[in-house]
Amino acid sequence: MENNNILSNREALKAYTHYERQIYVRHLEVGSYLVMALMPAGVVLDYYVYPAHLAYFLKLRTVAAFMGGLVWLALQTRLRGKVDRFLSLVLALIPAYFICWMIHVTEGVNSPYYAGLNLVLLSVALVMRWSADLSIAASTLVVLMYFAACFFRPPVPNHDPGIFFNNLYFLVLTAIIVVISGWVHRSLRIREFVLNYELDQSKRELETTNTKLSEQNLALEKANREIKEAEIQLVQAEKMSSLGRFSAGLMHDILNPLNYARTGTFTLRKKSRHLSPELRSEFDETLTDIEDGLKRVDHIVSDLRSFTHPGGQTPETVELADIFKTSLRFVSSELKEKNISLELNLLPDQKIWIGRNQSILVLVNLLENAIDALAEKTFPAGEPPVIKISSLTQGDHGLIFIRDNGPGIGADILPKIFDPFFTTKDVGKGTGLGLSICFGIIRGYGGNLTVNSEPGKFCEFTLDLPANEAAAQSLLKNAD
Repeated sequence: MENNNILSNREALKAYTHYERQIYVRHLEVGSYLVMALMPAGVVLDYYVYPAHLAYFLKLRTVAAFMGGLVWLALQTRLRGKVDRFLSLVLALIPAYFICWMIHVTEGVNSPYYAGLNLVLLSVALVMRWSADLSIAASTLVVLMYFAACFFRPPVPNHDPGIFFNNLYFLVLTAIIVVISGWVHRSLRIREFVLNYELDQSKRELETTNTKLSEQNLALEKANREIKEAEIQLVQAEKMSSLGRFSAGLMHDILNPLNYARTGTFTLRKKSRHLSPELRSEFDETLTDIEDGLKRVDHIVSDLRSFTHPGGQTPETVELADIFKTSLRFVSSELKEKNISLELNLLPDQKIWIGRNQSILVLVNLLENAIDALAEKTFPAGEPPVIKISSLTQGDHGLIFIRDNGPGIGADILPKIFDPFFTTKDVGKGTGLGLSICFGIIRGYGGNLTVNSEPGKFCEFTLDLPANEAAAQSLLKNAD
């Protein structure tokens, strides 16, 4: 059953035939060398056995060697692939024919040269990689030539039929051994080759499967990362959506009493002119405090309005240097007051696609956060507080980096900093909406806002914004 399965592998057998043909030709070349070398070398045997025929036999052996050389030359041509089987048979019969001729012209049945025919048959078994049909053909022809060499000649003295039977018996027995051993060895070679071929094929298939599996694992890992990122974005979007609805209602509820309070303060300010100077001074001071409080509430409502409609402003192509120039004007006094150095390294003429006013709002918010963080850190001697601003372009993306050497952000709170109302500042110093609003504004224009930090060393915000309208539309479409 197993042999049938091996032999049924046509692809492997085809590959074996191609492989065997190459080996077959090399073995033929070796056979040619043997004929060219051993036939002339037999003159030593002629010198001791048939010295009277020494010159004649030398000529025969030279012709045989020459014919072996012709076979070798034929194997060097392009025709070898078509006639190699024929040439192998010819190569085996050349020494057999000349040995039979020597038997014929000497003692016939009594000639000891019949042993040379056994050597020819054994060389066929050992050197030639023959199939069973060639082995049978060569063995049969050698036996027939020996038979003809013994009987198609004049009778010799002391002719003994028993010697002929003995010689013929051993020749036939050798031929049978050659045919059977050739068939067995060929079957074993085929079996070994097919098994090795199937093993190599299985290895290649396994390597291919492993490669595909690795690719699938990488794709699966990538998909899992994308799913996790999408889940985070969905959670963030849901938070923003919920807070947006909450903010819309809250603004309506706050603006009405706020307008009443503004009207009241305006009326009080107008009526305060009738008070005495002593009372008016104290009254105006109190009224100013009330107005400052109302302005603060107004600013909070304005922030909420920006949060509710983060992409509400019409985008345009803006010069990065221009919006930074305006943004830095708002924070320049704080930088000087707190002795904070600023390193600005922007690409010349770099542009981004965003709403101009809202981009300034984002930059001012990030700069103020950096200033507040730097104010909280105690720096060692020789290390000044510094804010580094840089930019670069990657394809259709404009990247902005705002980095400070402040206290950084702990890994436990880093994922929460864009959540609405999350803040690490003291009560009254922040609403926790700043980064949420910045995040919403940037996402509203097809960009992204990320943060990287190492506690105690630095904090860096990265703004990834489209460089043109086409890029923004593509990013927004992918985000949807």
